[in-house]
Amino acid sequence: QVQLVESGGGLVQSGDSRSLSCVFSGGTFRTATMGWFRQAPGKEREFVASISRSGGSTDYGDLVKGRFTVVRDSAKNTVYLQMDSLKPEDTAVYYCAATTYNEEGTYSLTSAYLYWGQGTQVTVSS
Repeated sequence: QVQLVESGGGLVQSGDSRSLSCVFSGGTFRTATMGWFRQAPGKEREFVASISRSGGSTDYGDLVKGRFTVVRDSAKNTVYLQMDSLKPEDTAVYYCAATTYNEEGTYSLTSAYLYWGQGTQVTVSS
């Protein structure tokens, strides 16, 4: 059974950078498309970023494009989300997601993902 464990959340100031990590276990990492989503209080879960199985393709939500970067390290079975120029509106619980039933590519819909982490809180103060 695939398990995902996120880390790296915390309290930061507006304009700061933060890196989140998600460790994948219980499956074959190289076959998994990975995604990051976030959910703020009272709002729906929204797409942040996705990276293909090979790492050759990435996609980003409109609100984070140009500020966030997703990368994967197959040697460590880990996917990272580098967040730069953080804004108060980036405050949310960030979730890592994975799916192993897919073709090469990226996915922005929550329904495309089979496995989810427990989430890590990121709070950006103004």
